[in-house]
Amino acid sequence: MIVMKFGGNSLATSEKILRCIGLVRREIDRRPIVVVSACGKTTNNLLLAAHAALRGEVGIEPIEGFHRGLMEDLGLGFELLEPLMEDLSALLMGVSLTRELTSRTRDLMMSFGERISTRIVAAAMTKEGIEALAVNAFEIGLVTTAEHGCATPLPEAEEKIAESLGGIAKLPVVTGFLGVDCKGTITTLGRNGSDYSATIIAAAVDASEVQIWTDVNGVMTCDPSLDDSAASLSLLSFEEASELAYYGAQVLHQNTLVPTMRKGIPVRVLNTNNPADSGTLIVSTPEVTTRIAKSVVYKEDVCLINLTSPRLTSAVELLSSSLDILRAAGVGIHMATTSEATVSLVTTGGYDHEALGAALEDLEGIARVEAEPGKAIICVVGEELKGKAGVLGKIFGAVSSRGIKAKMVSQSASEINVAFLVDNVELKSAVRALHEIVLA
Repeated sequence: MIVMKFGGNSLATSEKILRCIGLVRREIDRRPIVVVSACGKTTNNLLLAAHAALRGEVGIEPIEGFHRGLMEDLGLGFELLEPLMEDLSALLMGVSLTRELTSRTRDLMMSFGERISTRIVAAAMTKEGIEALAVNAFEIGLVTTAEHGCATPLPEAEEKIAESLGGIAKLPVVTGFLGVDCKGTITTLGRNGSDYSATIIAAAVDASEVQIWTDVNGVMTCDPSLDDSAASLSLLSFEEASELAYYGAQVLHQNTLVPTMRKGIPVRVLNTNNPADSGTLIVSTPEVTTRIAKSVVYKEDVCLINLTSPRLTSAVELLSSSLDILRAAGVGIHMATTSEATVSLVTTGGYDHEALGAALEDLEGIARVEAEPGKAIICVVGEELKGKAGVLGKIFGAVSSRGIKAKMVSQSASEINVAFLVDNVELKSAVRALHEIVLA
């Protein structure tokens, strides 16, 4: 048994959907379970519709029109989706009337993308001769915490999922990204969380492999939009791939590999537009190459927060108190360093500016605060970094040769990554400089 996950770009047109069905057909003897994202840019369009409803503008024309076109091209009747479209319109009307979009409502709103996608893909498969059934993950046991927007599965989820899927005779086409809390409320696993759904399901059924089908030839040595010499990596360890995901690689959700690491299930990242390419295989055992590292990744638009205690409060106290304040404001932290009485923190990307502003005011009650927005984290990742002090000199030498000074540096205890902070405007130059020495 294998799990095959198809991303939104892989399902953006009827031709692409049929191509995905062809990929499933060639694996049919391995009893695939299919996990799908919302088709195309549906999730973004749902969020646009939600924010329009906050302004009193209710309409689903772009969403309905896009999916109606897909159904027509696939020779399917739109009546299959009409109940979901009616429910979506009603939800938007509620947002319009209350002028409120809570995190709970936001998750429910975004769930429509995957719920629609499963119905389309399952119906298209059946039409193509593969008996399939659309399945909502929140109805087959993917129970999660109640953290809307970033839920994580509860321990009992695996047993529930295995039992539910074991009772389905047809090929299951399961919603990615979605779960349900203990009160029965729909939750989401975070943007790009369908990868995570796929590995949760794979661990539940003890799959032999997970295939993540996307629109690139696997995990790359760097972002090809910054350097067109970027190449795909044939092999990564779970640990390396997890670090790459954490520090910004867009191919994988940062929690994706947790379930597969635990059970040693290999993960392949493949390209639906180029299925002949072998992509990237992610396994337990690392491979050490002759290069200095494997990849350069980044997160831009983060904020550096420097805290200094005027009362010489210990760094431990200051760090603990500041994290509590930021957590309460919903601001995530990606990196942290300390000295005797100072703490430097770097936020995650995409933080809420108003929330951070309020948190900074609260932080001023415990420390002197300096906030520097417009920063970017760059990280070099690879098993090759372990125990090689000279490599650090090469990394920072490459960056300084471009006139760039790292503002903050961090290395994990595993020694397989080196991360540092630069200004957003220096990002492209720094990544290119590092990519040159990684490929050398």
